[in-house]
Amino acid sequence: MTLSIGSTEQQILRAAVRKAWGTGLIVAAIIAAILAAALQTGALDGSRYEEMLPTMLTLAQEAWPPDFERWPKWGGPLLDTLMMSIAGTAGGILGALPLGLLAARGHAPEVIRQAVLLLLNTIRAIPSILWGIVFVAAVGFGSLPGVLALACHSTGMLGKFFAEIFEHVDRAPVEALRSQGVAPLGQLRFGVLPQVLPRLVDVAAYRWEHNIRAATTLGVVGAGGLGLEIITAFHLFEYREALALIGVLLVLVTLVNLLGAFIRRRFLDRTSA
Repeated sequence: MTLSIGSTEQQILRAAVRKAWGTGLIVAAIIAAILAAALQTGALDGSRYEEMLPTMLTLAQEAWPPDFERWPKWGGPLLDTLMMSIAGTAGGILGALPLGLLAARGHAPEVIRQAVLLLLNTIRAIPSILWGIVFVAAVGFGSLPGVLALACHSTGMLGKFFAEIFEHVDRAPVEALRSQGVAPLGQLRFGVLPQVLPRLVDVAAYRWEHNIRAATTLGVVGAGGLGLEIITAFHLFEYREALALIGVLLVLVTLVNLLGAFIRRRFLDRTSA
């Protein structure tokens, strides 16, 4: 007894085979790219790792135990790092809200939308540390260039996420308000914000958690804060003090993460009630 395969079944089979081949080629290309990157960067060169573990053990021995002798002088840099993250995140939110709305499909003319998307991509493509270098040159050393750098990069990142959130808004409430003659600001306030506000807060809280770490790296370029203290300690070979500062930073990051999770949980609970 023989089984005959109809033309429809043959087409389905051929399509499945083509899809499998296409998926296989994509996976092979990804693996090849990873291997090429590993070879180019020396990640597969075993000789590069021979002294890594002994060196790290020696460094750990020199850094232990952590030295908290100068802890009374760390309050200012610690506060600077925290304030930089808060102000930079707030600036990013203020910039991202209007830009994200304009970049969302269906909320602005296509020409404006594409221009705003290009602007957000450009801002986002420049790392925060490079923004820090630019603003240190523009306004001098201190916390201000750190705030401006975090605000710029956060605007690019949050603008992208906000645009995606605005694109998924249910248009029915907005159209109902428009049909009743409600002004655009009223449509935004009563038709859009109640839908998107929980997700906006969620994304903004995550961004704040990221910025507390980014604020530390900006100390490398002279933006102050704990990052500058850590870099200075390493430059002076004060590894025990550097380890103590890193421990303080970890405590700060952990507290900010817990606070961000608390804010998201409480806000989402209230909006779902």
